[in-house]
Amino acid sequence: MSSSTPSRPLSGFSETEIELLAKTADALSAWSGKPVMAETGVTDDVPWVVFGVPLASDGEDEDDADAVHWQMGGPGTQWVGNAGGLAPAPDDVFDCRLLWAIQITSVEGERFIKLDDRNEVVAWSDDLADLLPFAIDPDEDFDDQDDEQ
Repeated sequence: MSSSTPSRPLSGFSETEIELLAKTADALSAWSGKPVMAETGVTDDVPWVVFGVPLASDGEDEDDADAVHWQMGGPGTQWVGNAGGLAPAPDDVFDCRLLWAIQITSVEGERFIKLDDRNEVVAWSDDLADLLPFAIDPDEDFDDQDDEQ
């Protein structure tokens, strides 16, 4: 996460934004066939969300040695979405391959910044949906999509 500290605490993600992030994590799990976990937090008064894929405990992810690893979970974790369907216990910690993170900033025109899997800023926007890989309507339920097909 970025180490710059804002002069005042930033407001966190709204309920609508959290719902959008949750639907994104769940859609990524369904799309990739792998559990995609997302959690929110605050570091140095900077709200963030991070997305990651748990690493296999059997060493199957060894070809992914260049990937940035991130520990997700643990006491007080605020999961977003269904945690990739894993149903973690409150103290569970997962070693994950970092997919990306989004931080909230105080910069005008850049309420959100997206960091890639190398922790480099790759995009910014005032609209969270601009930084997500899927166009998801926060008011639409996944079950409703099944009925339309």
